[in-house]
Amino acid sequence: MLNRRHLRIKVLQILYAYFQTEDKDPLQVEKELFRSIDKMYELYIYFLLTFEEMVQFAETRIEDKKNKIQPTSEDLDPNRKFVDNPYFRYFASNAELKRHSETMKINWGGAVKNDLMRKMFVQIKDSDLYNDYMKSRETNDEDDRQFALSLFKSEIANFELLHDFFENESIYWMDDIDLICSMVLKTIKAIEPSDFSVNAILPLYKDEEDEKGFIKAMVRKTLEKDDENTKTIDELTQNWELDRIAKMDVILLKMALTELTELPSIPKKVTLNEYIEISKYYSTPKSQVFINGILDKAVEKLDKEGKLIKTGRGLIN
Repeated sequence: MLNRRHLRIKVLQILYAYFQTEDKDPLQVEKELFRSIDKMYELYIYFLLTFEEMVQFAETRIEDKKNKIQPTSEDLDPNRKFVDNPYFRYFASNAELKRHSETMKINWGGAVKNDLMRKMFVQIKDSDLYNDYMKSRETNDEDDRQFALSLFKSEIANFELLHDFFENESIYWMDDIDLICSMVLKTIKAIEPSDFSVNAILPLYKDEEDEKGFIKAMVRKTLEKDDENTKTIDELTQNWELDRIAKMDVILLKMALTELTELPSIPKKVTLNEYIEISKYYSTPKSQVFINGILDKAVEKLDKEGKLIKTGRGLIN
């Protein structure tokens, strides 16, 4: 589930690309933004489907050993701890996940994808994590959950061939992969051992109508107010030449100014904190202090000019 910070980051990324392009089309920006967000959910579904694939390869391996000409006692009575892990089984049988898979036409079928999953399973099977888990046939819900979480973090999320596949599939996914991996981990943690029938698959939006409205407003208003925001930033950075300020910092400031003046239901402290935090990860090492200082000046200036009007939840300090 995307939160407001995730949405701000997606707007930032699409606006950065827009301002870097000579042939600018504001209408295309909005379409591209929503397309990139929809693609994020595809990545989430792809990751969740890997668990079923790993179980299927493990099941096939068990059956192949049983069907050997001279099977051992272990072949005939295999350790099924991996294939019977209830969290893996949860994803294999989840109706909501299956519905998304069919609707989006997302699966690991086909020769190329199947080979990718086979290579992933081989790596998992040879890992210390897998072998430590399989040393005993005894199991409990918490151990199974912790194994599922550890397996995803160490063997699936970091599988290099999977990254190569995602990079070739979508230009958006490598920027989104950390966020989506956190959503997968959150999903595993949300599964209730007392009732595996409860759906834990996360929706893309917490409130689709509200969040889409926020995204549209941020994109449209930031572009509409570009000249005005540029002028304001120029005034607030008199000791700086605007073209010497990092482009990412300029866009972050433009978005923050837009949010402060055009989205009255968002408290100013929330806006300030969000853009300062985002600057830590998406701009230069000194950006946090710079943006903090400029936004403090901006709030004072906008307040004096009567442009900082907050209503409802926006009045909360």
